[in-house]
Amino acid sequence: MPRALTIREDTDSPRRALPPRTEPMEAQLCGALLQTGKRRQGYSDAAIRSGPPSRLTPKPPGASLGRMPELPDVTVYVEALDRHATGRRLESMQVASPFLVRTFEPSWREAIGSNVVGFRRLGKRIVFELENDLFFVLHLMIAGRLRWKRAGVKLSPKTGLARFDFDTGTLVLTEAGSKRRASLHVVRGESALADHDPGGLDVLHCDLDAFRTRLRQGRHTLKRAFTDPTIFDGIGNAYSDEILHRAALSPLRRTDQLDDEATRILFDAARAVLEEWIDRTRREVGDGFPDKVTAFRKEMAAHGRFKEPCPRCGTPIQRIAYADRETNYCPACQTGGKLLADRVLSRLMKDDWPKTLDELEDRKRGGE
Repeated sequence: MPRALTIREDTDSPRRALPPRTEPMEAQLCGALLQTGKRRQGYSDAAIRSGPPSRLTPKPPGASLGRMPELPDVTVYVEALDRHATGRRLESMQVASPFLVRTFEPSWREAIGSNVVGFRRLGKRIVFELENDLFFVLHLMIAGRLRWKRAGVKLSPKTGLARFDFDTGTLVLTEAGSKRRASLHVVRGESALADHDPGGLDVLHCDLDAFRTRLRQGRHTLKRAFTDPTIFDGIGNAYSDEILHRAALSPLRRTDQLDDEATRILFDAARAVLEEWIDRTRREVGDGFPDKVTAFRKEMAAHGRFKEPCPRCGTPIQRIAYADRETNYCPACQTGGKLLADRVLSRLMKDDWPKTLDELEDRKRGGE
């Protein structure tokens, strides 16, 4: 009979010292605002001095941003896979993680010995087309990555999820971190494959009328519309920030508030941003294989650049934090100088939350 595990609290151990703040100015501002909000809610001075909850402590820029490969990254992945594996025989395959394959029938083992017909993109998913009408539908999610290695390389016991062996090399699927979110579905036939298509509109292969119709089908914020895979295809947290910055539109503006001219500007911005980043990534990869896929690029205008100067006007980029994501924007270019409400801090601070850049700077100077 297994023994019960007893966890004993060590009351004599000293508390760990908090690490030094990485953003002193923002930390001072948020600390002052948190104290004001706590007093309003009836917290004692002792409770206030104990500090804010860790979930409200300002995080370093980009600390918890999603890093899921998006349309430009997946497009270049597919092109690289075409060069390396199309027409080749899948000689063997190893699945190391029990959480990876999400389907039972057909079995992934049926693909061994088949030739690869080609690869295609399906939203943010990568489709392996094999003989006998068999398809692998791979979703890398946030931390999944593909790497091309020498033939027969062994999987890392820590990050390796699967291995696809060809005579020319081995395709390795890895996933960083402890959570296993990447998924592989095995399906047979085009109709079964179509079930994995979220149905979003491909901005690069549509006209302005189709874009306008899809945009106005519902009443959403622009940020929500661009990151919803059932509305637009393959765009996520990173490139939605870049598109909205290029179009000089607020991420919280409603889709039903755009006139025809603003819709045209947004359409042109979306196409330009995606095409530019596909071309940039292609040049970086060349004839090789993409091994540095990330949503954080120093060349980006807004995404992941909190507190850095906007490349267009020099105003510090701001952010809205929510869950494990954040939206980056330029208040001068996109919101007329207005600071957008942070879901956590603004609810706590209520009227004390700074509404404009000037108020933010005044509060920072007051905390110095």
